[in-house]
Amino acid sequence: MINITFLGHAAFKVETDKYTFFVDPWIRGNPSSPYKSYKEIEKADFVFVTHDHSDHGFDDAVIICKKTMATFVGVFELAQLAGKKGCSILGGNIGGEIQKDDVQIYFTQAIHSSNIASPCGFIVKTPEITFYHTGDTAFYSDMEYLSRLYNIDVMMLPICSNYMMGITEAVWAVEKVKPKIVIPCHYDAIPALYTNPNDFKEKVSQFSQVEIFKSGVEKSFEF
Repeated sequence: MINITFLGHAAFKVETDKYTFFVDPWIRGNPSSPYKSYKEIEKADFVFVTHDHSDHGFDDAVIICKKTMATFVGVFELAQLAGKKGCSILGGNIGGEIQKDDVQIYFTQAIHSSNIASPCGFIVKTPEITFYHTGDTAFYSDMEYLSRLYNIDVMMLPICSNYMMGITEAVWAVEKVKPKIVIPCHYDAIPALYTNPNDFKEKVSQFSQVEIFKSGVEKSFEF
């Protein structure tokens, strides 16, 4: 059984029988976060950060990693910075795959901006689930090749349009990647970015099962 919790904006917690993963854990300053403080997070094994924009939780990720002894995962330069702040790290780069124990991590392209190195997405493969968090990105047609590399169970992607893909392009992305389940994000925390996720669901349901989460809600899946 896999448990997925939406933590507002682009943040997620994914729990398998063996591991607890966090992705882009923006807590402080996130009006839609169910956590009031990082102190509420008791367990984490891997914490992923797609890029260093403040709404994707690099500073929170560092604190969570140091508190829980989790491994920080990000592009090489961002991981190095986390390492200098006292985190155990796994650094990689776009187009490469790294592995720790039975967790495989593939770094995907993300067409966006950042202050340190390149933004990215992550495909994370475990014995129970393969999930893909795109990070903040525009649509790019090479997403099609990701479905040749991995059988993706769950895809998390932005739909807000401002600064990244909107609903139309997100539908194209799902059509290319072919995940079993897709979860829209990056539309609920900042008023300027609000988009109706039901509009996305109506357009993409022909390709994948769509799950719309409320922040703080946990859903369970079997694959």
